[in-house]
Amino acid sequence: MPKVDAYNLSGTKSGQMELPKAIFAAKINEPLMAQAVRVYLSNQRKAQAKTKRRSEINLTKAKWFRQKGTGRARHGARSAPIFIGGGVAHGPSGQQNYQLKMAKKMKKKALFSALTSKFKANEVIVIKDLAKIEPKTKKMKLLLEKLVKDNQSTFVLSEKLENVSRSARNLKGVSLSQFNQLNTYEVLNGGKLIFMKEAVEKLKEK
Repeated sequence: MPKVDAYNLSGTKSGQMELPKAIFAAKINEPLMAQAVRVYLSNQRKAQAKTKRRSEINLTKAKWFRQKGTGRARHGARSAPIFIGGGVAHGPSGQQNYQLKMAKKMKKKALFSALTSKFKANEVIVIKDLAKIEPKTKKMKLLLEKLVKDNQSTFVLSEKLENVSRSARNLKGVSLSQFNQLNTYEVLNGGKLIFMKEAVEKLKEK
């Protein structure tokens, strides 16, 4: 069984804790993790770019030079895409759909691969009694100085805890996530993973 160091609120080591083998000792599938990250990022994307079509340009619709005798091609409106100030042909409409889907089993395997890679990189620890921390930024900062070398870290909680949220919300590079909301992108880019003891147990059950 994979084991990690367990710490208390004072930041001192208080033994080790076994982690579920199926989650933290899974086969690492890098292409699947890359796919999960691509799907996640694409689903966060919103269509913001938009250009005006020919019908949306506010210019006169009157014929702006005579049909014959000028030596030029026949034109009826200045809003045509070939003219400066005219509409844009085939431009973005602002309604593009970037949503992608991924099977639940594939998401699960990708998440387990990410958690396993973090475990093998020694970037997973467990903390006890985190629910008892005072809702003060100073307390969380002192704890993190003992647990991680830099501030890039993610706390994995067993449930929504207001005192933990208040103590960590003003710290740069620190993020919070509940065990049932973890995703591959968050795991791979969240720095050191600090699991609540209860979160590990609930993750195993789920």
